[in-house]
Amino acid sequence: MQVRRIGDDAIVCPDLVLGESFGQRFMGLMGRADIDADEGLYLPSSSIHMMFMRFPIDALFVSKPDASGQRTVVGMRESLPPWRGIVMPVRGAEGVVELEAGALARHSVSIDDTVVFETAAASVAEGAISED
Repeated sequence: MQVRRIGDDAIVCPDLVLGESFGQRFMGLMGRADIDADEGLYLPSSSIHMMFMRFPIDALFVSKPDASGQRTVVGMRESLPPWRGIVMPVRGAEGVVELEAGALARHSVSIDDTVVFETAAASVAEGAISED
């Protein structure tokens, strides 16, 4: 999966893992030494914690998807330091994408941006259709 911003088609996260199982949601990024620049983890939650984390992250809070699968960015927390406890819930958030610290600034993500989670093949196919 990937996270693509609607409007300019910027790929905010080329390698998104959906935290669907209880184990994935429970562990999150805990226990890992770092996260790759292209990697992200989606968790269906409006809040996260930084306990037992070894590295800082950016958190992209998104709304529930609309009928077309698009989500609105409803909150962002940049460079959350490890071991700093709970990140308070974000109003309107249905989920959060955990990214490498600096990713949100690098991709110029803003509140009210619209994003979509999709397979990389879907993005390529959509681009091919729009070029005709």
